This record gives sequence, C-alpha cells and structure tokens, in this order.
Amino acid sequence: MGIRIQQAEQRDRELVVSVMEEAFHDAPVSSWVFPDEAHRRAVHGRFLGVFVDVALAEGRIDIAEDEAAVALWLQVPAGAPEEEDPTPALMRETADPGNERCELVGRLTGAIHPHDRAHAYLLMIGVRPDRQGEGIGAELIGAELERCDREGLPAYLEASSARSRVLYERLGFRFLGCAVDLPDGPPMYPMWREPRTR
Repeated sequence: MGIRIQQAEQRDRELVVSVMEEAFHDAPVSSWVFPDEAHRRAVHGRFLGVFVDVALAEGRIDIAEDEAAVALWLQVPAGAPEEEDPTPALMRETADPGNERCELVGRLTGAIHPHDRAHAYLLMIGVRPDRQGEGIGAELIGAELERCDREGLPAYLEASSARSRVLYERLGFRFLGCAVDLPDGPPMYPMWREPRTR
C-alpha cells in the first residue's frame, strides 16, 4: 500500500480527536467506561483528548495522509517513574468527574506497564470505521516498528480487544500472559515486541 505519514502538530489536535472518537466510539473499553451511548457521545471526545494532549506534549502522533488513521506514540525510559502518573485523574476530571471508570482504566493499565527497559509505547491507534480492514493501521504502526528494529528498541501496547490482539500478533507483539481485567468489563491484553534483527 505504501501510505504516506505526517506528524501531527498542535493545530491537528481536533482532527486527531475526531478520528479517535470515530474509531473507538463503539469499542469494548469505551463502551465500558461510558455505558450510556448518548452520554458517551457527549464526553468521549474530551476523554480521548487527554491522550492526544499527552502524546502531543510528550511523544508523537502519526497521521495517515488521507486522515483515515492516527497513532499516538510515547518513548518510555527504563526505570519506574518517580511520581504517580497524573493522567488517569486528569482523564476523569476532564471528561466525566463522577465516573470512576474514566480514572480506573488508566490506573489499571499503568499498574502493569513494564519499566525494566526503554521502549516505544503505542498509547493508542485509531482507524476510521469505514476504513478499517484495509491494512492502514498495520502500515501506520509498521513505520514506527521499522525504526524500533533499526535502533534495537522494544515496543509495548495494550490491545483493547481480541480482534486487535490478533493484528498485533501478526506484527510481532506477544501477549505478556496476564490480562488487565476491567471490573465487569472487557479484558485488555498487554503486549510486548522485541526488535527484529535483519
């Protein structure tokens, strides 16, 4: 396919949030965090906007040239963080203060995030629903994984569904063996990819 990829800037924030909102509106984790569909429509973009802001400030966001997909990446250094991550609390405060699930999903995934080695972290990837299944997401991720391979850098993500887990396995990620179990909700699958040597 050979898609062209551009890096998002601050002016692209709303575009990125829009793609993410479309991609994840009916996803299992989003439906668990915001069970009421009308309420989800009202607050989901604010919730996802926190992830976008973190990636714009501390990482990188890749956009497929036709704006069909976005990928949010962070570079995570080795060693446990010295301070508690404020992002989960900010997710709740920004999107839906009365909804503890906004914060819980971030706390549970943060608790199992590996810190023994530096790695690229795929925070989120979203493909517009009408473009899913075309391989755009795999190509968007693949560009970063090629860099990881050149630099000898592992990569990490949490698959938010069994379907996405299969996609990531095709890209070389392996399930770490212990799912994140959201209370009365869907499992999330922590996955790790060792760099491939040529």
